[in-house]
Amino acid sequence: MTAPTSPRIDQHPDILALRAHSEETTAAPSAQAVEALALVCGVYLAASPWIVGFYGATTLAVTNLITGIAFACLAGGFTNAYERTHANSWAALCVGVWTIISPFVVAGHAFVTRAVVSNIIVGVVCCLAALALAGMGVTRRSRTRG
Repeated sequence: MTAPTSPRIDQHPDILALRAHSEETTAAPSAQAVEALALVCGVYLAASPWIVGFYGATTLAVTNLITGIAFACLAGGFTNAYERTHANSWAALCVGVWTIISPFVVAGHAFVTRAVVSNIIVGVVCCLAALALAGMGVTRRSRTRG
């Protein structure tokens, strides 16, 4: 007598529906544009000390490099596996907020105006991209419930 085989979890109807909705969400041109914008923001943030010219402020330059790499990695995760990573958009929002406040926290009173302006602009764009990505996840969830 053979034991009954249980279905594999990746074949569960809820998992299949979640993947289908995630593919539908990420296939939209607006979602792809937001993901691309988020990736560009991360790359710019990492390179901003050399683009804007505040690489002399070593602590802030290293902070931007690390923060930019983290944001770019989060954005890359959205592109590849949105169904598993859309919740990380809240972490991306925190990275965007940190980008805005980091010149004041890290550099103290010795900050460079170009660095502050650059960080505030890219931080706001990062926050907006993260909120848009989070909104896509919420919209997708509400459509599946309704």
